[in-house]
Amino acid sequence: MSIKIKQGQSIGIIGGGQLGQMLTFDAKATGMKVIILDPTPDCPAAQAADDQIVAEYSDIDAIHELARRSDVLTYEFENVDLKALESVKDQVYIPQGTNLLYVTKHRIREKTFIQSAGCRVTDFLPVKNREELTAAVEQLGLPAVLKTCEGGYDGKGQVFLRKEADLEQTAGVLSTGDCILEKLVDFKTEASVMVGRNSDGEVTVFPVSENINQGDILHESIVPARLPEAVQEQAQKDAVKIAKAIKLVGILGVEMFITKDDQVLINELAPRPHNSGHYSIEACNFSQFAVHNRAICNWPLPKIKLLSPVVMVNVLGQHVDGVHKLIPEKPQWSFHDYGKAEVRYGRKMGHITILTDDIDQTLREIKDTKVWDA
Repeated sequence: MSIKIKQGQSIGIIGGGQLGQMLTFDAKATGMKVIILDPTPDCPAAQAADDQIVAEYSDIDAIHELARRSDVLTYEFENVDLKALESVKDQVYIPQGTNLLYVTKHRIREKTFIQSAGCRVTDFLPVKNREELTAAVEQLGLPAVLKTCEGGYDGKGQVFLRKEADLEQTAGVLSTGDCILEKLVDFKTEASVMVGRNSDGEVTVFPVSENINQGDILHESIVPARLPEAVQEQAQKDAVKIAKAIKLVGILGVEMFITKDDQVLINELAPRPHNSGHYSIEACNFSQFAVHNRAICNWPLPKIKLLSPVVMVNVLGQHVDGVHKLIPEKPQWSFHDYGKAEVRYGRKMGHITILTDDIDQTLREIKDTKVWDA
């Protein structure tokens, strides 16, 4: 008989950032208790949770304490210590297991898995040193991007190679160990799909989000995506294929490129809630955070409905002052602040959700504020 977590029981979350905070908001609304493990006292998630264990993520004693005090254990980011998680699997229900993290923590394993699930990826080759990089560039051609296989996000841990001379800039990335060289895709749109699955094998899928990046950080998400219906259906089908193939429990962000001839290429997987799914809090009948919590508790999963077209725009450190001035001017906008103690340039401090009947007009309205020119 499958385990089902009941209202009133405790969810332990490894990680206390904004994703953990929004998971906590939903869990508390549903009647759950929440305990956060994070090294930063009063981190965003701890501000909403019942309690926090202040310790490093690699602290085995802290992980064991979290396990003892929780009925189900989850995480809000992928750089979780797999050995630490394995060490408590006999003490607490970990429905996501460790295979999902094992696959998604390493880009070559991830791309190989995506192919095995029957989905397309951009051409890639493994690279360990300068000699292998030179050979890989000769085989794949330029332009390409060299990435570390582990770690790295929001553009970190990678270097773009557009001409032969750019190979001289790769020493730092190559020094990290296993790397991957990916052929750059001539795409027209970046997109993503959130997909959820519970332990009983029920799957639910969110609409396709069209994503606009600035400086390798997500700037805006637009839903529904401005893509042909057949392309959106294929993107959702691929997300469901991947969720089933990896035996997902929880929520998964499937990031993808849409090529100029409308082919769907899977770029990478996020084994947790994703920035591009934040729109779902206001715009869907159930948010990505609600679906994740229901999935790990093995509750039945709802069919997702988009209640309104929507634009989500990120608020980084350099935008905070400008956004504060917008609050009295934009009564229809939903302003989210993550409660981070330190405001830094490029740091995600919050987001804004705007329900709309006219996507293009809303995009113009955001631009006209000039807040995001900073």
